[in-house]
Formats: sequence, structure tokens, C-alpha cells
Amino acid sequence: MKVKTDKYTPWIVGITILLNSVIALLFFMPKYEGLSHLDLTFLPALNAVFNSFTTLFLLGALIFIKRKNITMHRRFIFAAFTSTFLFLITYVFYHLNAESTSFGGEGVIKVIYYIVLISHIVLAAPTVFLALYTAVFGYKMDVERHRKIARYTMPIWLYVSITGVLVYLMISPYY
Repeated sequence: MKVKTDKYTPWIVGITILLNSVIALLFFMPKYEGLSHLDLTFLPALNAVFNSFTTLFLLGALIFIKRKNITMHRRFIFAAFTSTFLFLITYVFYHLNAESTSFGGEGVIKVIYYIVLISHIVLAAPTVFLALYTAVFGYKMDVERHRKIARYTMPIWLYVSITGVLVYLMISPYY
């Protein structure tokens, strides 16, 4: 059964544009000084934890759908959305209140860091759009379209969550 996505499309596009715009603006906005007395350096580690959980939840969802256990697949996808949402909240809060940290490595490791970081950023932007559309098709049991888009969404979302942790591990000595 084909699901009419017309009523979801404005919401999905709007949420995608809003989230990507807020994240992009974070790096150009002046930092809020009202919380400067607080030590927020624990938040990047917490972000990495949320990304780690997202990775585990996505892998669990993949395992369960391969076993044709739709109920558990949905639960793990819901958990992945939840951990990603918590990541977004803490990420935005941190970057509203703290200056960006510069990578201090040199040579090959610096090149590797920026390749991982840039690929992470470039692929994170469309992940919101892809994940929301994939979820709508899955929720509405439009299995054909869900499978078609999930083939792209799952590896991209996994890559973004894994590289989020890698970026943190590589830059954490410089906080």
C-alpha cells in the first residue's frame, strides 16, 4: 500500500531545515555568558555516549529486522531516535554556551581527523530527512518504500553515529 506522504512532507522538510539551521547558526552566534561559571566539559563526552547508544540501537534494529521481528525492530528504532534526540539537546546546549575546541594534532592524524569530521558533518545534515521519511514509511507499513529508503538511511545514520564518537575521541584531549 502506498502511503500519501503529502501531509508529512512539510513537517519532515521543516524539521530538517530547522535542525540544520540551528546547528549551523551555533557556530556563528556569540556564546551565552550567563552559564560561564559552570563546567560544561562533560557534555561532549555525554554526546559521545548518546551517539554510542544510537549506534547500538541501530545495530539492534538491523538484527531484529533481519530476523523479521518488526516489534523489536520498531522499539530499537524508537530508542535510536530517542538517543539521537537527547544528543541534539545536549549538543545544542553545549555549543550555545561553550566556545568551539580546536583540534591540536599535527600531521597525518590531523588530516584523518578533518576527513572524518567533514564526512560526519556532510552526512549528518540529510540524516534527519532520511530518518524521518524512513520512519513514516515504516510506521504506515509501506514496506516497499520503507525498505527502499532504509537501504540508504541505515548505513548513513550508522556512519554518522560512529564518526560522532570518533570525532569526540580524537578531539577530547584538547578540551
